[in-house]
Amino acid sequence: MYRSAIEKLHRWKDSKRRKPLIIQGARQVGKTWLMKEFGRRAYADTVYINFDANSRMAELFASDLNTDRLIMGIELYAGRKIDPEHTLLIFDEVQEVPRALSSLKYFCENAPEYHIVCAGSLLGIALHEGTSFPVGKVDFLQLCPLSFKEFLMAVTGKQYAELLEKRDYQMVTAFRDTYIDALKQYYFVGGMPEAVQSFAEERDFSAVREIQKHILEAYEQDFSKHAPLEMVPKIRMVWNSIPSQLAKENKKFVYGLVREGGRAKDYETAIMWLCDCGLVHKIGRVNAAGLPLKAYEDLKAFKLFLLDVGLLGCMAGLKQQTLLDGNDLFVEFKGALTEQYVCQQLKTIDGLNVYYYTNDRGSCEVDFVIDTGEQVIPVEVKAEVNLKAKSLKTYLEKFQPELAVRTSMADYRKEERLVNLPLYAVEEINEVISETES
Repeated sequence: MYRSAIEKLHRWKDSKRRKPLIIQGARQVGKTWLMKEFGRRAYADTVYINFDANSRMAELFASDLNTDRLIMGIELYAGRKIDPEHTLLIFDEVQEVPRALSSLKYFCENAPEYHIVCAGSLLGIALHEGTSFPVGKVDFLQLCPLSFKEFLMAVTGKQYAELLEKRDYQMVTAFRDTYIDALKQYYFVGGMPEAVQSFAEERDFSAVREIQKHILEAYEQDFSKHAPLEMVPKIRMVWNSIPSQLAKENKKFVYGLVREGGRAKDYETAIMWLCDCGLVHKIGRVNAAGLPLKAYEDLKAFKLFLLDVGLLGCMAGLKQQTLLDGNDLFVEFKGALTEQYVCQQLKTIDGLNVYYYTNDRGSCEVDFVIDTGEQVIPVEVKAEVNLKAKSLKTYLEKFQPELAVRTSMADYRKEERLVNLPLYAVEEINEVISETES
């Protein structure tokens, strides 16, 4: 299975300013596989250490964090010599031994020749809870579920993904049916690696649904196991409310949908916990289009999306026939899935800060606005071919952006500063932006 993050890892390896690398991401997005695959491809040897319930490693890191001493202990544990230039050290579930996290500072300062990659499914929680953390002494990489393009490569082969990258939209349009079929499959299967691998090998939607149910059960178990006891019911309630939050026409998060009379102070910490775990994307509202968008964020209004469109469908109980055959009952939820899908793809692109826009009266809403650091680009999302977008028109008249993107099931089309990008090509938005900036 191809993951584009492998290329980022190769660039990290070759960097003259390389520091120990922390891979962040939710449980079961493929962090362990990625680290081991990278070690297999790029190094002569890999030493893998899982810190979960590893008393020997807990003892090793409990006292002195002298790097020579630590390397000697790791060599004894691995049963072989470590060549700093040709060995990858993998620290998995590193949050279980906080002092192993602290040691990264000393590896960065005193032993930068060692190649160290770390991950942990609840690392975000550990970092926010005040673990002694080596600020400025580590590099970060965010791993998400498979993007649609990665899914295409797994399910249809490389050529369709490569065609999208070439941006030959005349040729792409000739094969639109293949892309649309694959997009419908992705709405159901999503990007969790185990679900994608199962679907690529067996094409069995029922087997995929079972895998998704197991993943959701594992997340629920994490709530009980790792969250503070008094917060667990609130986390569950927020988590379970997300499908109904997204099914509304206005997808702004409403505390009253979690529980009648619910207020921000009751659930803010639960939402932060889910964000830190990588299980939800919190997309803030802005009411202007200046740079940086962060300066115009309304901290009281936001949308919550799940990490994966397939898991959203599973939580909502969507049947494969409803989704793949375009059943009429599905009309209202189609917008929710489509917005979730677009959010998920935007979140895989480095360097984009993602928000949504509404004016102060609430009469104009643009699904997403993205801050590239150089310009602010509105992105209107349409589940169907329908291209009428009154809000986008209002936004364009008010802010006069250099570029606006509308993404729908319609074919690629460019008209002055508005680009219609097919939903299945939404990952190419960076290239569309680059063309306007050059």
